[in-house]
Amino acid sequence: MNLFEMAQIPLNKAIEVMKLDPNAAAIIACPERTLEVSIPVKMDDGTTKVFTGYRSQHSTIMGPAKGGIRYHQSVNMDEVKTLAFWMTCKCAVANLPYGGGKGGIIVDPSKLLSAKKWIFLPLI
Repeated sequence: MNLFEMAQIPLNKAIEVMKLDPNAAAIIACPERTLEVSIPVKMDDGTTKVFTGYRSQHSTIMGPAKGGIRYHQSVNMDEVKTLAFWMTCKCAVANLPYGGGKGGIIVDPSKLLSAKKWIFLPLI
């Protein structure tokens, strides 16, 4: 069972307890969209590195998706989808007019010289 499937366990229990309409339950069970991208970056030493990035927009039913970006060497789409799901839940519980989203970039921030100097290159 992956991380996203494990996050569905309390959701399914809540759906059962609330007796939520199956159509509504189907809508919130999966992310609205996910995206994997390649991000070319000119490094401080002049070389170009291409990092893999992910974005998951879990839900915009309550409003625009909010959520930050996780920079970590082992981040993956499953983790990003799960964090977006939990952001949807947090906003709903707090009755905030937002949905959940999250991004992630596979990179070890401790190995970067100066992230402030990154130059993002256009994809060709």
